[in-house]
Amino acid sequence: MYAEVLTEYSAKSIDKEFTYLIPSNLQNRLKVGMKVIVPFGKTTINGFVVNIKDNTDTQNLKEIIDIQNEDFILNEELLSLGKYIKENTLCSLITAYQCMLPSSMKVKTIKSNYQKYHEYLELVSKENTLDYINNYPRRTKQLELLNRLLKSEIILKNEYNSEIINKLIDLNIIKIKKENIYRINIDKKEESALTLTSDQTIAVNEVKKSLNNHNIFLLHGITGSGKTEVYMNLIEEVISKGKEVIMLVPEITLTNQIVERFYKRFSSKVAIFHSSLSEGEKYDEYHKILNGDVKIVVGTRSAIFVPFTNIGLIILDEEQSTNYKQDNNPRYHARDIAIQRGIYHNCPVLLGSATPSLESMARALKGVYKLLTLSKRIGKATLPKISIVNMQDEYRKGNMIISDLLDSKIKDRLSKKEQVIIYLNRRGFNTIITCKSCGYTFKCPHCDITLTYHKSSNHLRCHYCGYTLVNTEVCPICHEKALTSYGLGTEKLEEELKERYQANVIRMDIDTTSRKGSSKSLIESIEQGKVDIIVGTQMISKGFDFPNVTLVGVINADESLNIPDFRSGERTFELLSQTAGRAGRKELPGEVIMQSFNPDNKTLLYVQNNDYKSLFNYEMNIRKILKYPPYYYLTILRITSKDYNEASNEVSKAHKYLNNNLKDVIILGPTTASMFKINNIYRFQIILKYKDYSQIKKSLLELDNIYKTNNKVNLEIDNNPTRI
Repeated sequence: MYAEVLTEYSAKSIDKEFTYLIPSNLQNRLKVGMKVIVPFGKTTINGFVVNIKDNTDTQNLKEIIDIQNEDFILNEELLSLGKYIKENTLCSLITAYQCMLPSSMKVKTIKSNYQKYHEYLELVSKENTLDYINNYPRRTKQLELLNRLLKSEIILKNEYNSEIINKLIDLNIIKIKKENIYRINIDKKEESALTLTSDQTIAVNEVKKSLNNHNIFLLHGITGSGKTEVYMNLIEEVISKGKEVIMLVPEITLTNQIVERFYKRFSSKVAIFHSSLSEGEKYDEYHKILNGDVKIVVGTRSAIFVPFTNIGLIILDEEQSTNYKQDNNPRYHARDIAIQRGIYHNCPVLLGSATPSLESMARALKGVYKLLTLSKRIGKATLPKISIVNMQDEYRKGNMIISDLLDSKIKDRLSKKEQVIIYLNRRGFNTIITCKSCGYTFKCPHCDITLTYHKSSNHLRCHYCGYTLVNTEVCPICHEKALTSYGLGTEKLEEELKERYQANVIRMDIDTTSRKGSSKSLIESIEQGKVDIIVGTQMISKGFDFPNVTLVGVINADESLNIPDFRSGERTFELLSQTAGRAGRKELPGEVIMQSFNPDNKTLLYVQNNDYKSLFNYEMNIRKILKYPPYYYLTILRITSKDYNEASNEVSKAHKYLNNNLKDVIILGPTTASMFKINNIYRFQIILKYKDYSQIKKSLLELDNIYKTNNKVNLEIDNNPTRI
């Protein structure tokens, strides 16, 4: 018998199966999906068995050395899913499989043993034990141990001297039993289901009708409308039928708060899965899933690959989040994987959001997805009142960070012992050139997208149409020489607030939450009332439920509108609406102050009026005119290299190839990528707009093959990118 093995090497140049002879001692044990150790050239490596066959034409085959882990098998569904990922992201097949596994389980040489267990003693045979006791009455320590075992006592191995234990093991009287220890153990069911509102009941019942069929639902529920309770009610129904549920959230910080609720409701039936777990914790949680010890997995993007075999429901909370798209290889979107798994298991996929992506809402309105709506907040809670402050006026008064209105509202909330969130939107990486005098921001006249400043050439450039403008350091509106690189960080803002209000201020951003357990600790401090003001980036904008937060202040509300991306308006609405939704979620009324240099901007006015429908229609009209999703699909091809000239020449060649081989496809570029140089790698890109993937698939595969063996430049292909 022969096995086709995919090796641990991810290079596309060797992205193929290698045939090995299965030795006789492994023939009855080896299965497709197992990890094996194989000889490869002059070394020994690991691989996946992807096929077993009786015959082969290949000569002089080497033998498989051993099975790496007989308890682990990548099941048929996940093997098939890997092929889907390879086909749709053009990665190597082993890269697709590797992304499904925690580090401790990946196909590579791993020397660490993450397994923890208790070692117990137990009898091999009661009859042999009684004979031994009768024959050796003077061996008191051994007899004491055996008598305890006869009484069915649980005895840990470390309770007795190893010499005594080893002697009895050698005589085949006792044996050691190992029992896995999980690092995360929860057994505290404290919460029962809440009474559903009429809207929640309708949503739950609609999904319940489809629990044995594959349908995709979009749950559009305003902030505080009780989407999580809808999820939990459905999960209760699914697991009562013996099936399993995957629940995805976009942020690790959100995982902590949601997991606490799930633990209280479902106790030990829940496993968690995200990148902040230690390798040992990931190993344990993965084995809980493999062993069937849990029915629910709550986690971030990679949790979509957990090896459940009887899935009854998949949920993506905050479905609009760009965190569900992986930025590096393989560039998959968790929503696409969820839908594929939903088809395989014939189960529904539920996408939930207060601000659904335009693509998802368009599909719902066309009937591709089924639309469910929660239009009211739970209980007595109402949507917060939102005010917009014109920061041009505030600048003239000398208020560079905090406006008079926000200042007075913060003081009012602090006097009432209520909590405040101050949100500083720092999404994006590009320098923005703004006029200090009038607030004008340079935008492309052809695309209505902000220009990016390139210091090396002293030009402002649009990365979509190539429009450029020399930086004259003079504002074209007020003609003042007052242009500056605008920016304020959360750390500086935190210091300002502490000094101004003498309050307990904490900061939640990547710097303060990257350490293990730090985000959970910060959340607990907020919930316990130890914090007056929370300063944060987008990680505090969605999902959190802090009853005592009654005021949200947004610094530079229009900043994300200046990011050179066709989705900037949609993302600004999402971020601001979600952030505003943190205020007044319970009995206490909420208020939101948004500070902006462009108070009449349509997107901000839509946020102020909680008007998703108008935002949707406005943005869809722009997308239609400019031929962007959902009217067209996008693919980005990036040519990257350490050598500027190599990258520049190759992107021109790729562009020429595409021009000669593609029909009815819009080709933009080549141009520099928005981040032109990262880690000394030069990046050029070409953007393709098309109606059907089949129009470009063949050409992309051919280009990919051309660059497989090119060691001077690299080709990256990103289908349906979230950022361009």
